[in-house]
Amino acid sequence: MNEEREETVSRVLARIHGKVQGVFFRASTERHARSLGLTGWVRNRADGTVELEAEGSRTACEALVEYCRQGPPAARVDSVQLEWIDPTGSEQDFVTRWHGE
Repeated sequence: MNEEREETVSRVLARIHGKVQGVFFRASTERHARSLGLTGWVRNRADGTVELEAEGSRTACEALVEYCRQGPPAARVDSVQLEWIDPTGSEQDFVTRWHGE
């Protein structure tokens, strides 16, 4: 029997370490997340990392995490810290946030 099952909604918090600021990491991550149908946000942090929260299907969230392990061509990703958290359903789109938002 080939039943389609509805995938549960997941939310991931990720912090990306390395040369990830000033290399279009946020903009490319936003485009990629939107193409995957995810909602959430991405921002630079004062410590030089990039942080994001993405919500949608588990498969799409995992695809975004895989993208972040490489990043855009000018980036150098040293590590990605992940935490799977409860979905909020609070966003309608995926956006770039600025420091302190």
